[in-house]
Amino acid sequence: MPDVPEPVGSFIAAVNRHDEPSFLAAFGEDGVVDDFGRIFTGPDEIKAWSDVEFIGARGTMDLESIEEKGDTVTVIADWRSNHANGRSEFTFTVDGERLRAMRIRGAH
Repeated sequence: MPDVPEPVGSFIAAVNRHDEPSFLAAFGEDGVVDDFGRIFTGPDEIKAWSDVEFIGARGTMDLESIEEKGDTVTVIADWRSNHANGRSEFTFTVDGERLRAMRIRGAH
C-alpha cells in the first residue's frame, strides 16, 4: 500500500478490517460523508449509512493513488463490497487527528 498520511491511513486500515468502532471514531462529532451527493452528518447518520453501504457491506479499498494538498487527501481506490463495486475517488478533509469529511465519487 502506498504511504498514506494520517488520519486517512488509519481510517483505510479500519475499513479494510471492517472495524466499525475505529471507522466511526475517525470522524469528529460533526463529521460528514458525501456519497455521490447523499449527505450523512454526525455519528448516527454515518453509522446508519455505513451499516448498509460501507462497513456493513464488508467493503475494502485497494489503493491505486494518493494526492495530498493542504488539509485534503484524495485517494483513488478499487472499492469492493456486497453493496457496490468500482474504482472510486475518496476525498478526505482532515481536521487534526480526525476526518471532517469524506466525499465519494466515481473515478475516471
